[in-house]
Amino acid sequence: MLKTYEIFDRMSPEAADQLFGFLFEKEKPLYKATIDTLTKQRKLRAIFVERKPRAERHAWLREVLGKKVNESVAAHLLQIWLVGAHSKLLCDFLDSLGIPHDSNGTIENLPAAPEKEKLRAAVEDVLTRHDPRVVVIYLHAFQALDDQGWSSLEELLGEDERLKL
Repeated sequence: MLKTYEIFDRMSPEAADQLFGFLFEKEKPLYKATIDTLTKQRKLRAIFVERKPRAERHAWLREVLGKKVNESVAAHLLQIWLVGAHSKLLCDFLDSLGIPHDSNGTIENLPAAPEKEKLRAAVEDVLTRHDPRVVVIYLHAFQALDDQGWSSLEELLGEDERLKL
């Protein structure tokens, strides 16, 4: 099971740009606070990162968030992005599995792991309806953000080449 910082470490530059672009456009205070936090940790002044062209800034953010020390920040940003920008994906996945959720696709308690074939069908469904890069990140984040995750999902993530980061 990947940790959230490992998801950032393996995330494509395009997916990272999509994530950070969403934060820049829709969650500006969080975007700025993330830069402030990460630059202080590295003993840098935030202005040096903020002045970089967007592509360089996002590459730097992705690299720094790919470090173990930033696991909690990485987890928070993944949650904000997935719920804020991709709630339809979350809802579609949970609906395919018959799991009750709120309008953003979040659940209070993770139910027991579904049967592998039912899970496989749900994954196929969301892969055909949503950006596969985002689906892969979501599935790994779904697994990483719970202490135990689902063994059936862990097996699928390991078996299916399309689901590897």
